Amino acid sequence: MPDNVIVIGAGLAGLACALRLRAAGVAVRVLESSDGVGGRMRTDVVEGFRLDRGFQVFNTAYPECRRVFDLGALDIRAFSSGLLVFHGGRKERVMLPWRHPRHALSGALADVGSIRDKAALAALTARDIALPASVLKGGSERTTAEELRSWGISPRMIEVLLRPFLSGVVLERELETSSRIFHLFWRSFALGTIGLPALGMGRAPAQLAGRLPERAISLETPVEAVTEEGVVLAGGEEIRADAVVVATDPGTAARLLPGLEAPAMRAVTTFYHAAPESPLGEPTQVLDSEGVITDTLVLTDAAPGYSPDGRALIATSVLGVASDTDEPRVRARLEEIYGTTASWEHIATYPIESALPAMPPPMPLRRPVRLAPGRYVCGDHRDTGSIQGALVSGRRAARAVLKELAELAKVVKPVERAKTAELAEPAERSEPGRRAR
Repeated sequence: MPDNVIVIGAGLAGLACALRLRAAGVAVRVLESSDGVGGRMRTDVVEGFRLDRGFQVFNTAYPECRRVFDLGALDIRAFSSGLLVFHGGRKERVMLPWRHPRHALSGALADVGSIRDKAALAALTARDIALPASVLKGGSERTTAEELRSWGISPRMIEVLLRPFLSGVVLERELETSSRIFHLFWRSFALGTIGLPALGMGRAPAQLAGRLPERAISLETPVEAVTEEGVVLAGGEEIRADAVVVATDPGTAARLLPGLEAPAMRAVTTFYHAAPESPLGEPTQVLDSEGVITDTLVLTDAAPGYSPDGRALIATSVLGVASDTDEPRVRARLEEIYGTTASWEHIATYPIESALPAMPPPMPLRRPVRLAPGRYVCGDHRDTGSIQGALVSGRRAARAVLKELAELAKVVKPVERAKTAELAEPAERSEPGRRAR
């Protein structure tokens, strides 16, 4: 008997889809090509340090996160609700006043823009908080750069504060991301707690995988092709299925589902350093207004469990694909930001070539998840490039699969009854004197 549904990929989208199908009573098998679950959201242990595969954050404002995860079990360790902007050789503090009353005047006093700029940004923030997300989704669309200018925000504030911050969020410095995406992200940062699970981002997908039966996930099982009958594994084995959901990265999805358009992907590289003690002493993200790096943060100031021995773990990101040979340039900038780094140890470099889908306008907030009968796709490239988008796309794919299976059952059952009647009729006619029991 074939599996009812095969899900290819054990990232957030695939796991969310599989869980919903399983909850509906559908037999599901998840096929994952790597040696663990999580996709881009995995945590490695290197020299005892917990290293996420590229700097990532968990945002509790995402509605789907609250529906799907046990947030208490993840033990989210919060960052400060604000930023330190390294500009002109000093750090300018900009904090959300309702979260940090002690720094309530920080934004007003910071040298990141004029009073008019700050009033415009405050009005934009208040509007995004007050409006439902559905209204923001339906708003007019242009690039983020055009949107910020339309609010009267000056080039100086854009260059000093907003471009550095947003480049770390959407992984591009031109601010060509859709304005609708910008407003949704801006709203979520204003409303949510931003942080990390105490023991690494990989704990989030591991929590979802733990809710599936032990044998529901097959690791190190790459899929070579999706066929009319199901899938063919890399070793040649064929597995039949009533439906197949492709929940991989966009490039692999396009290979398995010819005709699927894969979006361009944004790249980022994260450098991890260990220091004898925290060079900052607070869990606040530091932006580089000059763009030598994107941002840097002492992870252990928020989540001490990322370190095995009390040393500080610092994550620093740059846009694009970099390597260990770029570490001296990154370290030189970190020395300007934090002071001496002579005692720091370079732990690892993580180049993530396909970290986030590009989201320029026009940006459909919902792409189809059903491509053909029995063929589905999910991932953050089908919704918004975020944890929220990945989880929602998995839910949408599961809902579409369940709808098709229900419709198929309505067709199959009458056909089965008809076949049963056809088989019974000749026997009854051959024995006309026999009374039916």
